Amino acid sequence: MSGDTSPFALDLAELHGSLGDPLMEVMNFLNEVTSRHPGAISFGPGRPHEGQFEVERIGAYLDAYTRYLTEEAGHTPDEVRTLLFQYGRTNGQIHELVARTLRNDEDIRADPESVVVTVGCQEGMFITLRALFAEPTDVLLVPSPCYIGITGAARLLDIETVPVPEGEDGVDPVALRETVAALRAAGKRPRALYAIPDFANPTGTRMSVPARRRLLEFADEADLLLLEDNPYSFFTRADARVPTLKALDTRRRVVYLGSFAKTCFPGARVGYVVADQEVRLPGGERTLLADQLSKVKSMVTVNTSALSQAAIGGMLLTHGCRLREVNKAAADHYGQNLSVLLDSFERLLPPSRREAAGISWNVPEGGFFLTLTLPVPADNELLETSARDHGVIWTPMTYFYPDGGGLHQMRLSLSYLTPGEVAEGAERLTELLQRSCL
Repeated sequence: MSGDTSPFALDLAELHGSLGDPLMEVMNFLNEVTSRHPGAISFGPGRPHEGQFEVERIGAYLDAYTRYLTEEAGHTPDEVRTLLFQYGRTNGQIHELVARTLRNDEDIRADPESVVVTVGCQEGMFITLRALFAEPTDVLLVPSPCYIGITGAARLLDIETVPVPEGEDGVDPVALRETVAALRAAGKRPRALYAIPDFANPTGTRMSVPARRRLLEFADEADLLLLEDNPYSFFTRADARVPTLKALDTRRRVVYLGSFAKTCFPGARVGYVVADQEVRLPGGERTLLADQLSKVKSMVTVNTSALSQAAIGGMLLTHGCRLREVNKAAADHYGQNLSVLLDSFERLLPPSRREAAGISWNVPEGGFFLTLTLPVPADNELLETSARDHGVIWTPMTYFYPDGGGLHQMRLSLSYLTPGEVAEGAERLTELLQRSCL
């Protein structure tokens, strides 16, 4: 018997390869920087502002949902107890309320049976990818830059991702067509394209309606599914409502990924997938993709918390299953923050000064994010300097580029801050730029 009493240890090289991927360290790194500089103003987190949260309302929402179960759904007290305390329906309990809300807010006509209620949108992404990507030759197309949640989920599932450049109107249509053709020529199958058409994370880009229609037409032509992620569409500075891809979808090419994190209650961790595509079974029968996602979900989380669903369901019922108007105050807050940031940059970095230095930024019409471009690398080293010496934190855009771009860009998230903090943060960023670029 060996005399070695040291604890058994695993080699990282023997674990799944994704665990050594720098992508998996992004959130930990940003949290660590924030913890070391607690006085810094952080443009890092894409969290909703907490000014609209009311703790005392949670009980009222649970009461509203309980009344719905008895008065509208016709359940007995014993059945209500089971619905709230027990493991529940894998696809979720509030699917009918979700479908009603989507019809009211987005004009999405979804059969409640096509809705899978998930543990946040992240689980929705995971189970959708697991169900759709069957062969090693199946490829997920993603915009570049791209939200790391989808690329991270694909990495965990060993699904190949191929980036398509994103412009001011979404993914570049010429590049998309060329990428699909090249992949097919190489013996691969482009299975789906992930997109955030409204105020994308990380860029803030919003697709025009003609671009959305062109994308749907191409998806049908190329036998491609579209994974539409829509957390930010309510949060527009202009009051112009733009139809989602799913609302425009007449061929069921769009799998719609939704969440109540930004619009209701992030701590509840409730999202959903609208998966109304038909699936042909070996015997000729047909079912919905939602039913297949349910099989995957049953092995991942079993079901979504009944209490979390009750809280969200009560919120939906309280507001008549209409969230757009309820979120107007939040939209106004984010719009004010965006205006404060843009106005501050215009004042602190007038055109002649910034153009000479090679500094620029985009001007989103809503959402949580803005992209700042510098003449120097916006890397981890500059971030450390920014946090330590200037008291301001942001996210390097390199984390969002699957193909290694974005070295000279930073993402600024303005959702979690007050207007005063945004203004002060802009001052501190300008001091950083004065030292590094001007």
